Amino acid sequence: MTPSMRVLVLGGYGNFGARICRALADVPSIALIVAGRDGKRATDFACEIGGSASGIAFDIEAESLDSRLAQLGIQLVIHTAGPFQSQNYRVAEACAAAGAHYIDLADGRRFVCDFQGAMDDAFLNADKTAISGASTVPALSSAVINALCQDWQQIDSIDVCIAPAQQAPRGTATLAAVLSYCGESISVWSDGRWQPLVGWSSPKKIEFLRMKSRLGALCDIPDLELFPERYQVSERVMFRAAVEVGFAQRLLAVLAALRSKRYIPSPSRFAKPMNRLASVLDFMGSGLGGMVVRVEGHDALNKHVVKEWHIAADGNYGPEIPCMAAILLARQFAVGKAFKSGAMPCIDLLTLAEFEPEFARWGMQTDFRNTEA
Repeated sequence: MTPSMRVLVLGGYGNFGARICRALADVPSIALIVAGRDGKRATDFACEIGGSASGIAFDIEAESLDSRLAQLGIQLVIHTAGPFQSQNYRVAEACAAAGAHYIDLADGRRFVCDFQGAMDDAFLNADKTAISGASTVPALSSAVINALCQDWQQIDSIDVCIAPAQQAPRGTATLAAVLSYCGESISVWSDGRWQPLVGWSSPKKIEFLRMKSRLGALCDIPDLELFPERYQVSERVMFRAAVEVGFAQRLLAVLAALRSKRYIPSPSRFAKPMNRLASVLDFMGSGLGGMVVRVEGHDALNKHVVKEWHIAADGNYGPEIPCMAAILLARQFAVGKAFKSGAMPCIDLLTLAEFEPEFARWGMQTDFRNTEA
């Protein structure tokens, strides 16, 4: 019998880590270690989910991370302990030194976009694989674009909007991450050139097939920098987020305007009280969230077309989506799939078809819409 791969999930009892641990605990080829600063919470959670799970205390700020990983015999680390906007690569460095593969759920633009340049040599030398951004962006977003634009001659524009459910569980770290660029200048590929725009400002109405329209505003994510080059986009790459309660979206726009003038400090400093405020507004929302990806360009016959992909996640299951890429990749590692050695962003590693059983598991509905322009 093939020995189980020892997989350690950092932040394993957190908002996203817990979902990943639940999905991996019963995988026969995985021996799961739930890791976090609080050893008791990690152990209690491991007992709760059962399967192969065990729990340990593990602080990513501690010294000699590589020695600890080596002593534990860890073969794969899944790093979910954000926010990544303020982190360095010490966890990835420790994995390379310990001879372990690495996956993270980072959505910080600089963290993901600079990851390959910073870490490629270390993982090539270790003959291991390191993957950054194994989350909704850019893992799922790129899989959708690849499916929509297969054999296209040219992509003119890519527009993505994520619309979380108001009542879905939120983590303070996640909110701190999205507030970190509220009112900050963001470089965006627009009108065929790089332009500075202000994060969370100027909300625009976004239409969804299975949800009411919402206001969506610019967010800073890796796709904005990775996709113009990867897909040779001629005109625009835009990413927006649309919260469900219109009042909250307009409040973010006000904060963005004040921050852009430097009248207030970064709103990320207020993530904890703002998270509590968001909970107060839950009665105004629902458990329905979703995402839309819209691409425009010229297909294999050079016909000008517009294509859309929509997903709707009810029952507050939306937060499962950012976890799916890491779950899929971990399962593939555990059964011996060979990935290229080195460090890379999570683009072109998973197909949309590979995500579809995960969508079905949570009752999520997906739609395609094609329009000849």
